[in-house]
Amino acid sequence: MIRLAVLVRTLGLPAVCLALGFGLAVCPAEARVSLVNERGFIVHLAATVPAEPDKVWDELVTPADWWDAQHSFSGDAANFTLDPKPGGCFCESLPGTEAGAPLRGGVEHMRVIYVEKPRALRLSGALGPMQADALTGTLTIQLKPAEGGGTQILWEYSVGGFSRAPFDAMSTSVDQVLGEQLQRLAVKLGAKPASAEPTPNPADRDTSKSEIIGR
Repeated sequence: MIRLAVLVRTLGLPAVCLALGFGLAVCPAEARVSLVNERGFIVHLAATVPAEPDKVWDELVTPADWWDAQHSFSGDAANFTLDPKPGGCFCESLPGTEAGAPLRGGVEHMRVIYVEKPRALRLSGALGPMQADALTGTLTIQLKPAEGGGTQILWEYSVGGFSRAPFDAMSTSVDQVLGEQLQRLAVKLGAKPASAEPTPNPADRDTSKSEIIGR
């Protein structure tokens, strides 16, 4: 397990910047860093839940229900919203420090660039401390009917660009934290904490036209 102090040294970032994208992983979903080089990295994650795609979609676009407050800037997941339409924002509000005080501001974590309810959602944005560098991230989420019932949830997060931190260390941290978020979503949808399945190897996937989201 990667400790926060190690991440601070590795990434060369102040601890306050680790709010969303990097930190200790708890009960992560099965995940795989499928590619990492000097240009970026790709992380794949998968889980199966005992819920139909429509229900999974509704929960997916309500991150306040399942995102971990440890990986937020405000300290409260209730401040997260996701507007599932092209140009919609995966955002976090920053409330005032006292009850009833006006908002201090907010954070745009990602922006929606593709929607096909309840099959696919794609967002663009560099999460957490990656936001401070010249990085681009694309998160593609697919929902598929699972054999025997339920829904398979597939996440692919592709990151590239200029970074002051090495991509190998960064990819491991992102893998852990996104795995944790997917696990929390899966549990919210009725899966047991250890129910995440092995992530499909991208090399084994059917890359026919019908399988490529957005084509």
